[in-house]
Amino acid sequence: MRTKMRLLGFRGAAVKPLNEEAAAELGAELLGEALVFGVGGLCLYLEYLRQAGQSRRREEHLEQTLSDLRQGLERLQSDLDQLRAQGHAQGGAGHAQGGAGHAQGTSGNAPAQ
Repeated sequence: MRTKMRLLGFRGAAVKPLNEEAAAELGAELLGEALVFGVGGLCLYLEYLRQAGQSRRREEHLEQTLSDLRQGLERLQSDLDQLRAQGHAQGGAGHAQGGAGHAQGTSGNAPAQ
Protein backbone atom coordinates (compact mmCIF):
# COMPACT_ATOMS: atom_id res chain seq x y z
CA MET A 1 0.00 0.00 0.00
CA ARG A 2 2.90 2.34 0.77
CA THR A 3 4.32 1.68 -2.69
CA LYS A 4 1.01 2.45 -4.36
CA MET A 5 0.65 5.65 -2.34
CA ARG A 6 4.17 6.71 -3.34
CA LEU A 7 3.39 5.98 -7.00
CA LEU A 8 0.29 8.14 -6.71
CA GLY A 9 2.39 10.98 -5.30
CA PHE A 10 1.42 10.85 -1.63
CA ARG A 11 4.52 11.27 0.50
CA GLY A 12 4.63 10.64 4.21
CA ALA A 13 0.99 9.70 4.48
CA ALA A 14 0.37 7.31 7.29
CA VAL A 15 -1.10 4.09 6.02
CA LYS A 16 -2.88 1.73 8.30
CA PRO A 17 -1.93 -1.91 7.90
CA LEU A 18 -4.13 -3.92 5.55
CA ASN A 19 -5.57 -7.29 6.34
CA GLU A 20 -3.95 -10.25 4.63
CA GLU A 21 -6.62 -10.66 1.94
CA ALA A 22 -6.56 -6.98 0.88
CA ALA A 23 -2.74 -6.95 0.87
CA ALA A 24 -2.63 -10.06 -1.33
CA GLU A 25 -5.19 -8.59 -3.73
CA LEU A 26 -3.34 -5.28 -3.94
CA GLY A 27 0.00 -7.06 -4.45
CA ALA A 28 -1.45 -9.23 -7.20
CA GLU A 29 -2.89 -6.14 -8.90
CA LEU A 30 0.43 -4.34 -8.68
CA LEU A 31 2.31 -7.39 -9.97
CA GLY A 32 -0.18 -7.76 -12.85
CA GLU A 33 0.18 -4.11 -13.85
CA ALA A 34 3.99 -4.39 -13.70
CA LEU A 35 3.84 -7.51 -15.88
CA VAL A 36 1.60 -5.83 -18.47
CA PHE A 37 3.82 -2.76 -18.48
CA GLY A 38 6.94 -4.93 -18.89
CA VAL A 39 5.45 -6.92 -21.76
CA GLY A 40 4.30 -3.71 -23.46
CA GLY A 41 7.76 -2.19 -23.10
CA LEU A 42 9.36 -5.35 -24.46
CA CYS A 43 7.01 -5.30 -27.47
CA LEU A 44 7.91 -1.67 -28.15
CA TYR A 45 11.62 -2.46 -27.91
CA LEU A 46 11.33 -5.47 -30.24
CA GLU A 47 9.35 -3.40 -32.76
CA TYR A 48 12.02 -0.71 -32.63
CA LEU A 49 14.70 -3.32 -33.33
CA ARG A 50 12.67 -4.71 -36.24
CA GLN A 51 12.16 -1.28 -37.76
CA ALA A 52 15.84 -0.41 -37.31
CA GLY A 53 16.82 -3.66 -39.05
CA GLN A 54 14.48 -2.97 -41.95
CA SER A 55 15.82 0.55 -42.27
CA ARG A 56 19.40 -0.73 -42.24
CA ARG A 57 18.63 -3.37 -44.89
CA ARG A 58 16.87 -0.78 -47.05
CA GLU A 59 19.86 1.55 -46.73
CA GLU A 60 22.28 -1.26 -47.65
CA HIS A 61 20.13 -2.12 -50.69
CA LEU A 62 20.13 1.52 -51.82
CA GLU A 63 23.90 1.75 -51.34
CA GLN A 64 24.38 -1.45 -53.39
CA THR A 65 22.13 -0.11 -56.16
CA LEU A 66 24.01 3.18 -56.18
CA SER A 67 27.32 1.33 -56.33
CA ASP A 68 26.08 -0.79 -59.25
CA LEU A 69 24.91 2.33 -61.08
CA ARG A 70 28.28 4.01 -60.54
CA GLN A 71 30.11 0.95 -61.87
CA GLY A 72 27.82 0.88 -64.92
CA LEU A 73 28.45 4.56 -65.52
CA GLU A 74 32.20 4.07 -65.27
CA ARG A 75 31.99 1.13 -67.68
CA LEU A 76 29.97 3.21 -70.16
CA GLN A 77 32.43 6.09 -69.78
CA SER A 78 35.37 3.81 -70.56
CA ASP A 79 33.51 2.36 -73.56
CA LEU A 80 32.84 5.88 -74.82
CA ASP A 81 36.50 6.82 -74.36
CA GLN A 82 37.52 3.70 -76.32
CA LEU A 83 35.10 4.55 -79.14
CA ARG A 84 36.41 8.11 -79.27
CA ALA A 85 39.97 6.81 -79.38
CA GLN A 86 39.05 4.48 -82.26
CA GLY A 87 37.40 7.37 -84.11
CA HIS A 88 40.50 9.53 -83.69
CA ALA A 89 42.73 6.64 -84.79
CA GLN A 90 40.79 6.31 -88.04
CA GLY A 91 41.49 9.95 -88.77
CA GLY A 92 39.47 12.91 -89.94
CA ALA A 93 38.75 11.42 -93.40
CA GLY A 94 36.34 8.91 -91.96
CA HIS A 95 34.46 11.68 -90.22
CA ALA A 96 34.25 13.76 -93.38
CA GLN A 97 32.91 10.84 -95.41
CA GLY A 98 30.44 9.97 -92.70
CA GLY A 99 29.30 13.55 -92.54
CA ALA A 100 28.82 13.77 -96.32
CA GLY A 101 27.00 10.45 -96.39
CA HIS A 102 24.81 11.57 -93.57
CA ALA A 103 24.00 14.82 -95.34
CA GLN A 104 22.97 12.90 -98.47
CA GLY A 105 20.88 10.50 -96.44
CA THR A 106 18.95 13.28 -94.74
CA SER A 107 17.56 14.68 -97.96
CA GLY A 108 15.49 11.48 -98.05
CA ASN A 109 12.40 12.75 -99.89
CA ALA A 110 14.29 14.92 -102.35
CA PRO A 111 14.80 13.34 -105.79
CA ALA A 112 18.29 12.09 -106.57
CA GLN A 113 20.22 14.21 -109.13
